Order: sequence, then structure tokens, then C-alpha cells
Amino acid sequence: MAAITYKNASCIYEGSDKLAVDTLSLDIQDGEFIVLVGPSGSGKSTALRMLAGLEDIDEGSIEIGGKDMTGVPSKDRDIAMVFQNYALYPNKTVAENMGFALKLRGVSSAERRKKVEEAAKVLDLTEHLDRKPAKLSGGQRQRVAMGRAIVREPQVFCMDEPLSNLDAKMRVHTRSDIARLQANLGVTTVYVTHDQVEAMTMGDRVAVMDDGILQQVDTPLSLYDRPANLFVASFIGSPQMNLIEAKANGGQATIGDYSVPVDPAAAQKMHGDITIGVRPEAWRVVGNSEDGLPVRVDVVEDLGADAFVYGTGDIGGTSRSITIRASGRNHPNKGETMYITTDPRNLHVFDTATGSRLSD
Repeated sequence: MAAITYKNASCIYEGSDKLAVDTLSLDIQDGEFIVLVGPSGSGKSTALRMLAGLEDIDEGSIEIGGKDMTGVPSKDRDIAMVFQNYALYPNKTVAENMGFALKLRGVSSAERRKKVEEAAKVLDLTEHLDRKPAKLSGGQRQRVAMGRAIVREPQVFCMDEPLSNLDAKMRVHTRSDIARLQANLGVTTVYVTHDQVEAMTMGDRVAVMDDGILQQVDTPLSLYDRPANLFVASFIGSPQMNLIEAKANGGQATIGDYSVPVDPAAAQKMHGDITIGVRPEAWRVVGNSEDGLPVRVDVVEDLGADAFVYGTGDIGGTSRSITIRASGRNHPNKGETMYITTDPRNLHVFDTATGSRLSD
């Protein structure tokens, strides 16, 4: 059993007057793949290092398998760490790198070789076992680092931005390999990344952090459909959600001279300054300015099946950037004006002052 529980866990670095991780409470199920995501400085890597025993827990506690890890050395936590920079020994072969931790634990050479070969088969590294890391690609080196973790058969995998050093194509390939491997092994995995696309495509659940505080934890689809606050709304989604300041007015959101219909449940909670959010794919193109908001097309990113239209809307005398997802075969051209609206069911409403969600 390797369930993980953060109980109001906090960490502050020496010389700082601000918590790097602020009273983090999070339950991770046995065998779950959870992703900690957030911008630089959000506390996600610190939270992972606290779990691994590489950073002290100043307040609260962390449990692994129901056992309090406070004061337990990293080597005694039965955790395998995969780092961003691979951390391979350049003078050792792939097989020696993968089996080195077992060698330190006194495992026999025959048993080491068996475990290394089994892991190499899973990771498609069998033909590379006698090579040195310098003769491998970046993706292969990362798989060697994964193999070194696998052969230990730990309770928990801790992965700290392991794909950051790979090119875009290799990242896509390797992240699918990691997700498939974790599903096959069933080992509880905590994965840290700053890339929200990576988080959304890999995790069973995603925990969004900002400024040391856990903002929301949920399944990727729930985070996308129901962000808990303005930060999550702006961070999750690529391109990001359109966020436009508005005024609550008789059950509608007023944006300059244009009124946006709002779901009745949200309308009851709206007062004063609000922010409405619309995903790029939720806009509908309509015929004229009487039916929709006018947007001048500035840039069109044609991706084949889809196109992202980046435009500017004149809202109450202020220019606002608007992103619209359109068909790659039927979209406006640069310099044209289009008129857009959306369905109240696709509208996200937030309190501007607190950032909290008002929509159901």
C-alpha cells in the first residue's frame, strides 16, 4: 500500500519570510498518477522534494502508506526519483546505470541482471544495455533514468519535470510512454511539470498550484470544464480561456455596449465587477453587430484541421484580445471583422475581486 497524504504540510526556505509550500493538504490514492502543475515558483517541486525527503517539513506532515515520514531519511522512504537532467553516470553502461542502486543494496549480480533485463524489455532498451549514455538520444537517456527507478520496485515514483530537456516531438512520444508504463506497473506516481498540456494528457488527477497554495485538484476534464477560480481558468487550456472584465447588470454581463446572457444560477450570485470566461471553441460566429461582438482578425494560425483566430474586440472603448477556435477549412482572413457570441451554458463567471467561481 502506497497511498500518500499531505496533512497541512508547509515548507519555508532559510532566509525567506514566505512559505514555499503553504499548508498543503492532498490525498493521493494507491496506484494513482497525479500531476502537480503550476508556473515557476508555485511550490510544486518543493512539494515533491518534501515527499522525497529532500526538503524539511516545517509544519504538518506527509504520510506514505499510512506511515508518518517526518524525520525519516530519504533513503528509507522507498521512493525512486527521476530528475530533469537524467543524472546518469557517463562512464557506466546503460545496464550498469540501471542496476547501480541494486548493487549498493547488495543485490547479487545475477539478480541485478535479471531485473535490469526485465526493465529494459519494458522500456525498449534491450539492444542498448552495453552502450554508454553519450551514445544515446535524449529520449533514450530518460528511459534509462526511468529504468533505474523501475528496477528498485519502489512504493512511489517521484518525477521532477523529466521531459523538460527533450525536443517537442520527443516530449510527446516519451510522455505517452511514461503514462503507459505507469498504468502497467501500477506504482503511485507524483509527477511535476510546468506544462499544462503535459499535465492534462498524463494525470489521473491534476493538482494546480500557485504561490505555494493548492488551487484545485480534480480530473483533467473537470479542471477544464469547471475551473475553481480565475487562476486555474487562465492556466488550464491551450490557448487559454478568454477572460473579459464585465459588469453584473440585471442577470446579464455587460461588456461595454454588449450584453452577454448568463446562466440563471450564476446570475443570482453576480454583483458589481465580474469576469466572464469563454473557451476559444465556445464562441459562435453570427451575422452582424446586432447579434454579436465585433472582432477584428489580427492573426490566423492555420493548423490544418483547426485554426486559431487571434483578434481584437473594441469593448467600451477599450481594445481586448480575443481568441477563437475555428475550422481549418473555413475561417476568416487577417483584416476581416467577424461577429461572435456564445451560449450561456458555455460561459464561466468569476468574481473579479476574489477570483472565485460564480457559475455552477
